[in-house]
Formats: sequence, C-alpha cells, structure tokens
Amino acid sequence: MRSGTTNRQYSILICYLKLLIDKNIPFLKDSVDKYIHSSNPNSPWEVEYLSPEYFTVEKVRDADALIIRTRTRCDAHLLEGSKVRFIATATIGYDHINTQYCTHNNIYWTSCPGCNADAVCEYMAEALDMLDGIDLPPHPTLGIIGVGHVGSRVAEMASKKGFSVLLNDPPKGLGISLDEIAKRCDIITFHTPLTTQEPYPTKYLCDETFLQSCRPNAVIINAARGGIVDEKALLHSQHPCIIDCWENEPDINRTLLLSQHTIGASYHVAGYSIEGKYNASQMCLDAFCKHFGLPALKCQNNFVSLQPQMGDSAPGWLTRITEQLKKNPDKFEILRTQYLLR
Repeated sequence: MRSGTTNRQYSILICYLKLLIDKNIPFLKDSVDKYIHSSNPNSPWEVEYLSPEYFTVEKVRDADALIIRTRTRCDAHLLEGSKVRFIATATIGYDHINTQYCTHNNIYWTSCPGCNADAVCEYMAEALDMLDGIDLPPHPTLGIIGVGHVGSRVAEMASKKGFSVLLNDPPKGLGISLDEIAKRCDIITFHTPLTTQEPYPTKYLCDETFLQSCRPNAVIINAARGGIVDEKALLHSQHPCIIDCWENEPDINRTLLLSQHTIGASYHVAGYSIEGKYNASQMCLDAFCKHFGLPALKCQNNFVSLQPQMGDSAPGWLTRITEQLKKNPDKFEILRTQYLLR
C-alpha cells in the first residue's frame, strides 16, 4: 500500500538527506552505513538509529525521511512543521500513520504488505493446534475474514489440516456475508487492516452484535490489528479466544488476558520471523532508494549470524508464550522487544 506524492528524483538534494530509522528494525544498518561511507566519506548525510520513544517532535523536525514500526505514530502532532517527505513502516499495518494528513501535506508513505504473511500463517497453524482440547465438532469450520496475503495462506493451510473453510472479503468480492460466517463457523479469524474509512471499515468488526450472532462456543482469533475486535464485548461474551494484537498496546486489557476464556495470548509477535523481518526491511529500503533516486541497495542477508538469536519454534511454543505473558502482564513491551525471532 502506497500513497501520497509520486516518486521523485532527489539527486541534487540527496547529499543533504537526514534519515531516522527505528533501531529495532534489523538488516538495514549495515547496508545504509556502507552506502554512505562508500559513496562519499565526507557526505553530510545524517542517519540516526533511534528507539521508538525518541521519535519526538524535536528529532523529526529537520528529518527528510523516517523508517519506522508501529510504535511511532505519524500524525499532525509529530509531523507538523517538519521537513519529512517520506515515511516507510516495516509492517503490514499502517493505522499508526495518518495517511490523509500525509497525502494532504505531500508526504509519501509506504507499508510492507505481505512481508510476514508466512510467519502469521505459521502462528495460525500453532493457534489451531491449541484448540485440540476445546469443545469443537469433529470437523470444525473455520471462517476467515480478510483474504489477502495472510488470509489466503491461512485458508490453504487450514484446508490441508482438514478444516472446512469459509471466506469473507467484501472488498475483493469473495465469500459469504459476516452474518453467515457468524452462524456457520466454529472458529473465526481476522486478517484485515484496521480502518475506519467507508465503504469497508474494520474498526470493531467483531463487536457485540457480531458476537451475539456467533455460535456459543465459537473461538475468536485476532492476529491482525488491535481494534478489529471489541475486547470489552469479547470479554463479556465469554467466547474462547486467542489474541496476538491488542487494543492500546502495550497497556493491554489484563482482565481479558487473564480470563479463563483466553486460551492463547501473545505480545503482537505473530509475524515475527527472520524471513518476515528481512522482507520488510528490504521493502522499506527499496521504496526509500526509489523515492530519493538512489541506486538499489540490498539488505545484508545475514541469517546465519542471526541463528543464535532465533527463539523457541518447537511445537507448543504459543502455549509457552501464553503462560509467559499471563505471568507477566505488565511486561508486554519488554517481552515483545526481547522476543527471539522464529
């Protein structure tokens, strides 16, 4: 998804570029630093690698470009009066970017759709395996809301596991209605962006009315974006659920987290894999180079060097993450930051 200004060539101004990069985005630093030093050791390029909390009004004011994650909210408060003309987020979602403000103020923005689709599909496979002990029919029906990069992979994976699969994606003209999904599905999973814009807003797509239409023991899974599911309504409904993406992160709903009905919980890491991170970093770098008229740069594919940083991927890893988060509900952001990539 890209919007805002068209691509431009900044070859005359490129030597004066200031770029701010979220320090937690892997693979970028070596490539960017190597290019700066090899192209012109005395170049007045300025690149800073910052923690999300240091993307402040003061820091951003004289920056030309930002490469961020979901923890940096790019809106009028942050961007008003700044020099910023380019924003890339190393994430599929982009609801942390005020896209209307950016378009109106000639700021080009881009996200990374599909970058971690395989990782989210792996998360969903693990989530479905967690349901073996839940009171479900012998051959459960899975409803998938949102059939894009992730949802289409989940549909294929679930079919191979023996689930009956029903789809809902009105923007693509696919599948059945939400009402039919609610009435016919034993498990319902969401894979849409978060948006309030018509004609297909997804904010609180899973609300009290939807939940009341669902089968009594239908399992709700949200590995898309916080805010697609109305968590208060979900808690009140007592539907079993698995939640990776929460409203108001990192200050998540502890009552929902600790509820006996929350059988799976994680700290927004469904898409956290080495391949997914690499794909996102490369997509951001591609967009940055194209926008500013730079030669194409390739992220250093140092997967081997990252092997010691790989985390738990043995069967049952989502159950172990759930236990970890339920024991440490106040450490959501710490756990997410320290999470080792799958």
